[in-house]
Parts: sequence; C-alpha cells; structure tokens
Amino acid sequence: MRDLKGAAVLGGSGWLGRHVCSSLVRKGRPVLAVARAPAAHLTGCAFHPMDAAAATPEELADLLRSHRIRLVVNAVDAANARDGWRHDDETLHASNVRLAESLVAAAAALPWPVRLIHVGTVLEYGPLPPGSDIGDATVPAPRDAYARTRLAGSRAVLDAAGSGAVDGIVVRLANLCGPHPSSASFPGWLLESLRRARATGSDLTVRVADAQRDYVDVRDAAEALLRAADVGGTGTAFNIGRGEAVPIPELVRMSAEAAGLSGRLRMRRDRVTALGGDWTRVDPGPAAYALGWRPRISLADSLRDAWRAAGPPRTARG
Repeated sequence: MRDLKGAAVLGGSGWLGRHVCSSLVRKGRPVLAVARAPAAHLTGCAFHPMDAAAATPEELADLLRSHRIRLVVNAVDAANARDGWRHDDETLHASNVRLAESLVAAAAALPWPVRLIHVGTVLEYGPLPPGSDIGDATVPAPRDAYARTRLAGSRAVLDAAGSGAVDGIVVRLANLCGPHPSSASFPGWLLESLRRARATGSDLTVRVADAQRDYVDVRDAAEALLRAADVGGTGTAFNIGRGEAVPIPELVRMSAEAAGLSGRLRMRRDRVTALGGDWTRVDPGPAAYALGWRPRISLADSLRDAWRAAGPPRTARG
C-alpha cells in the first residue's frame, strides 16, 4: 500500500466512516477522523470537530496541511447523516457537491500529492430494469435531487482528476449493512425496531417494499476504499457490491432470525418509496479485477454481527 501516513476520514464518526477509520488503524496508520461530533466505537484515532460541508476550501486545506494528510476519504453523505434522510436542496448541495469541490481545491493547494477517495453511491445510476447489472458501461441517469447531487459530487472529483488537478478516485457503493448502522438507514431502523420488540416481548409488523437490492457489509466496503487508495492511476470510478439482488422481505426475515424474533415478525407489502427504485445489483467483476476485492462477509453474518454489536436490548424495566 502507498504511504497512508496522515489519513483523514471526513464523516469519520458516521456508519461507514467509523469502519474506514478502524481499518486504517488496524493497518497501523495514523488517522484523523473529521466530523461534527465524535461517536462511540471511534477509537484509536485523533478527532477533529468540523462541519466539513460548511468549511471553505482554505479551511480544509489548512486542516490537511497541519496534519500532513496524504490520503483523504470523503465519507460524508447528506442522506446518511444522523439527523435524518430528508433534506432540502441546499443541504444536499452543500454535503454532496460543494464539499467535493472544496476538497478538490484544498488537495490541489497542498505542496505534496494527496489521494482523494470520494465515496459515491450506485443510486447515481438511477432506476434500472430488473435483472440488469451495474457495471463499467452503465450510464448514470439519476432522477431525484439526492442522486443528482451525489453524481455531481462524483463528477467534480473525476473531472479534476482527469485534468490533472488532483489524484482522485470515486468508489460507488451499493446499500450497506453490518454493525453500527446509521439510524437513518433501513437496516438501522429495522435493528432498533427489533430491539424494541425483543425488550418488550411484543410482535413486530414491518411494511416491506416488493424490491430487490444489493447489500454489502460496511466492513467489506471499508476494505474496498482502502484498496482504492492503493490502485494505480487516477480518475477512475469503481462500483462495489455483493453482486446479489436480495428481496427486501428476505432481508427483514434474516434480520428477525438474527434477533431470535422469527416467530413474532409480521410483514405487510408496501410500494417502493425509497431512493433507487426497486432493483439494484452490482457486477463485482471489475472491482475484483482492478482492486483484488471481493466481499468476504455473507449477508447472514453481517446481520448477525449487527445484532451482536448493538448489545442486549434494554427491557421494559431497564
């Protein structure tokens, strides 16, 4: 791996960011987590409080310069922020576009080369027909404000890398699962619902969409980002997923099974209202070839680990 001393993870206290920090720490690299506030499970690294989406390019450059940062992972995502999924256009633009542009300017202003890993999402491709794979030839065609701003942020990094202004890579992730999920995500909401049902001894009714989506464990996703930090070349986008389209009812059933609540789960079918349409599946072949990356953690293990990491639910008396 290239010299990662001085690695900064923006959004370092978030679901993905915490796992990226942990992966870097395990590799013996000094890590600076940058976020609005620290979080549990964020250990072994320095922390700098900053609302990166509101920072100027000069402020970001000063931060990177003072810590002699050589690698930046931008894991900030407006729709995975702890304050919820619904945001106005200005908030989406600030977190998903302006921050990427500011990071490009900050990295270009440093007197040494910096590799910028920008975390994107496969939602940038827009809704796709059932049975199709997201691959290198898939053309982005987002249809909502969130996906459009995410694509604009990815393009800001790719365009700057193409012009030689920065050393930038984009990694577009499928849906995440695994330990310590964001409470704003469906896996996070489901985990907390199962914990409440377990604590109260009540049944749980979940409305599920008739959709199928690609889920990848957050730890596997973090490993993919570190592989991207080492890949040769610049200005490339990689798609990361398990390569399996999992029916949402199956994801719910497996989560209930991990919680020991299979007999108390009820599901009601609902229409698709979440981002991304009713089908996502990533072709994992290009990432395997270019990064030497393949998912290691099965979906069942990922959901079990998420339940165990959450700890025992508090009972009604607790």
